[in-house]
Amino acid sequence: MARSMRDIKRQIKSVQNTRQITKAMEMVAASKLRKAQEKAEAARPYSEKLKEVVSSIAAGTQDLQHPMLVSRPVKKTGYLIITSDRGLAGGYNANILRKVTMLIAERHKSKDEYALFVIGRKGRDFLRRREYPIVEEITELSDTPKFADIKSIAYSAVNQFETGVYDEIYICYNRFVNAISQVPTVDRLLPMEGVGEGGHHGASAAYEYEPSPAGVLEVLLPKYAETLIYGALLNGKASELGAKMTAMGSATKNASKMIGELRLTYNRARQAAITQEITEIVAGANAQS
Repeated sequence: MARSMRDIKRQIKSVQNTRQITKAMEMVAASKLRKAQEKAEAARPYSEKLKEVVSSIAAGTQDLQHPMLVSRPVKKTGYLIITSDRGLAGGYNANILRKVTMLIAERHKSKDEYALFVIGRKGRDFLRRREYPIVEEITELSDTPKFADIKSIAYSAVNQFETGVYDEIYICYNRFVNAISQVPTVDRLLPMEGVGEGGHHGASAAYEYEPSPAGVLEVLLPKYAETLIYGALLNGKASELGAKMTAMGSATKNASKMIGELRLTYNRARQAAITQEITEIVAGANAQS
């Protein structure tokens, strides 16, 4: 019985240490989440202004046939998938990977019909083990990534669409709603929809373009697509940190619950041991009398 009580005390100590770790990780994730949200918010005005300019040019350009705006017969599709480098984030990675693999299974019969651009070690390892065709990957990003960190893969995906290697590009990420809710999302990145339709509403400045509106659009459209990829990455990072904060909070609560149950078990075992000792003392006294 004494040994059993020692085991329970040892287990209580172990769970207390685990709870201390998960609580610290929850607080760190909460702090990083605020920074990630601020960075995502800070990037939004640039993206919106760029979209405004692109839409204005596209609406005012006659017979515009830029390849990034024109749908064509789909022979091969590219998927840019955003996951995390580390775990302990609940269903963050599993949810988006499940959605992507189901979508691929529904839409494609052969691996020749699609290719994957993967951001994040968890997604890369998952897809590589299942022999999905990964053409490019980026791992070990910080919790506050810069555009330069993903510029190469964003440029490659957009450029290969322009050159006809892929006929459409989808971006797959977890859209941040709040710390508790992250929605697995698959958006078509290219060809772009709705750019230039109906023009820009409201007051706007009159621009003169050199060498021409079409020439400026030739430069801006790839930049805009890359900006959308970066925005999705920032959204994904906020989602990752929110999922991690929630997961560590749940782990801390579960550890507290387990400690309470173990203490109750320990007290019962201690009470049983005391009762047994009293019984033995009384039995010994009766035997002597």
